[in-house]
Amino acid sequence: MRQWGHLRSLMAVIGAAACARQATPATDVRAPVRPGITVLVEDSLVLLRGKRIALLTNQTGVDARGVSDIELLREARVRAAGVTLVRLFSPEHGIRGTEDREHVESGIDVRSGLAVHSLYTVTTIAPPDSLLVDLDAIVYDLQDIGTRTWTYVGAMVYAMRAAARRHLPIIVLDRPNPITGDHVDGPMLDTNLSNAEEHTPQRPGKAYALYPFPLRHGMTMGELALFYNRVLGINAPLHVIPMTGWRRDMWLDQTGLPWVRPSPNLPTLASALLYPSLVAFEGSNVSVGRGTPDAFQRFGAAWMNAARVAGGLNDRRLPGVRFVVDSFVPVNPGDAKYNGVRIPGVRIDVTNRDRVESGRISAAILWSLLEANRDSLRLSTRTFDERFGSHALREAIVAGADPDAAFDAQRSAVEQFSRAAQQFHLYR
Repeated sequence: MRQWGHLRSLMAVIGAAACARQATPATDVRAPVRPGITVLVEDSLVLLRGKRIALLTNQTGVDARGVSDIELLREARVRAAGVTLVRLFSPEHGIRGTEDREHVESGIDVRSGLAVHSLYTVTTIAPPDSLLVDLDAIVYDLQDIGTRTWTYVGAMVYAMRAAARRHLPIIVLDRPNPITGDHVDGPMLDTNLSNAEEHTPQRPGKAYALYPFPLRHGMTMGELALFYNRVLGINAPLHVIPMTGWRRDMWLDQTGLPWVRPSPNLPTLASALLYPSLVAFEGSNVSVGRGTPDAFQRFGAAWMNAARVAGGLNDRRLPGVRFVVDSFVPVNPGDAKYNGVRIPGVRIDVTNRDRVESGRISAAILWSLLEANRDSLRLSTRTFDERFGSHALREAIVAGADPDAAFDAQRSAVEQFSRAAQQFHLYR
């Protein structure tokens, strides 16, 4: 398999990363979690003392009360330490998370009056060097959702590369993996589909397909920063500010932290859990529920035999979920699929979230769509594969392979990755 070369390289470097580990004690699951921003301003402000900083964040960068990092880093006690917040950088969806398009413009944040420089044009880009020359540090705080296709991780990697070029400290404020840190799930991303380098005209960046990772990786943003800084050889002056009170088995709704919609199309924690199962179908003529109140918890198409698709899926007895025939109407969906049209659909109901296997569900949905409507399903194979992760697995299912057997063939690679990645874990 193509992943093995990368896995061997990872195993070779993880020993050197052990010194970067910062362990937090196990706590009662009911204890409140302090995110990195709170730990920074309450315990670690010395890292920013006397510094001019830029903040890469959006609406998800908040403390347990829902107060924005932008406000927290401009409070009187922070200013008294000589900290000056100079400018903001924003990722995909903009500084307030309301944009669902390419070419998000730079501008002024009306709430703070600070200049916002968009890092999302035709794709995710790095902070320009010209906007780093007057800084002493970059602070990063964005919510990951535990899925390899999330572009905020790419924004972090690109910012780390930019920081390394200028020998500029980058401070990553950690926050929970909302769908837990102890569930790791394939498929692995093929090496020939990945690209961790920054965007260039000759080779487009892939902030959503950086490295051969499992679909659901079980890491926090701070752990990902340590991983990529070492494995990719970025060697940025990186400081991760860990959370306190978080355990790997915790879901976001067990942390005491608010759910803040990380994108316009992830309205709930349930959507975040099922997102990895449906994200590949962005590269198809199937709606994933964009333009509905429960995006990524349902799928459908005008041509779909919903009863047959749901029946085939339920017959497979996939752990933790059931499938219900439920038509829906996408209203102004960002993907422009079936706008204003009631279409046959299938809703995914979670019956036991601790048993959900995202990749297995995705493979089964592809199989069931082919069984019911092979002549109508259209896949943009490159787009599908970059999100699903495996060209070979998709081709096997299309050719008629049993999806469970094809999916299980990836298990050993996922397990080896999971064991190796533990060296970068900050929490028990």
